[in-house]
Amino acid sequence: MRIASSTVSDNIVRQIQNLGSQQARLQSQVANGQRITNPDDDPAAVSRVINLESERRGIEQFQRNAERALEVSQASYSGLQQIKKLSDRATEVGTLGTGAISSDARTAYASEINQLIEQAVQLGNTKFRNDYIYAGTAVDTPPFAATRDASGEVTGATYAGNTTQSAIALSESSSVAPGTSGATNTGIGDFINRLVALRDALRGGTTAAVQTAQTDLLSSEDVLVDALSEHGAVQMRIEVNQTQQSERAENLEKLVSAEADGDLPSAIVKLNQTQVAYQAALQSASNIMKLSLLDYLK
Repeated sequence: MRIASSTVSDNIVRQIQNLGSQQARLQSQVANGQRITNPDDDPAAVSRVINLESERRGIEQFQRNAERALEVSQASYSGLQQIKKLSDRATEVGTLGTGAISSDARTAYASEINQLIEQAVQLGNTKFRNDYIYAGTAVDTPPFAATRDASGEVTGATYAGNTTQSAIALSESSSVAPGTSGATNTGIGDFINRLVALRDALRGGTTAAVQTAQTDLLSSEDVLVDALSEHGAVQMRIEVNQTQQSERAENLEKLVSAEADGDLPSAIVKLNQTQVAYQAALQSASNIMKLSLLDYLK
């Protein structure tokens, strides 16, 4: 059977092109360490890698959410600690005010409580990243509006926020509310008003009124202690979640690596073999192309 010379040439060129493509692909694998550089290298593996990468991006978002939630909880916790310190001092002053003290001492204690009231209002309107942290979801409005008399002293405070908590997703199936609860927020308002009652009782010189104000302050302290405990638990939960998500991310990284990373020693061996075959094909092609009909007639 006669084979046209053009067919032989086409086959030789096609073989050289295939070897060149294999050589380029193996060189790329050796250079970047990746087994897959194009979707057609391994379509099934590419599909698995895409799914794994999608899951990993979701985990990265959950990790950012957890960082945000932890920051909000820590900011809320820090402010509550400061308010708790005010409560401790106010309770101490209330205890002193129920004893046999002079009117000058009562006046001095009342002045101190007045300063605690100002600090409590300021702490109640604390902002974090430009959001009021004790306002529920009404983060754009100061949560505690103080009423003042002609001399500028606070005579009462009203809560202007809401009782809704924002939830932040920590995983596909769980979320956390890192801010303070509605009960805590309104409790801060009650605390401010009870400080006002203690100040006024000290100025009025009525021991019974001081005792009543002190008892009410103890109730506010219970609310603060409960809120601090709750935030401690929330922060622990967030930190545990962060550890879990980090482990998930590491496992996904290993799975992606197993699918996409190349076997470097094997790739080098195959590259050397392909280079030898490529050079041999070029040499053979050169020899065959030199032949003519006269060579066969000889």
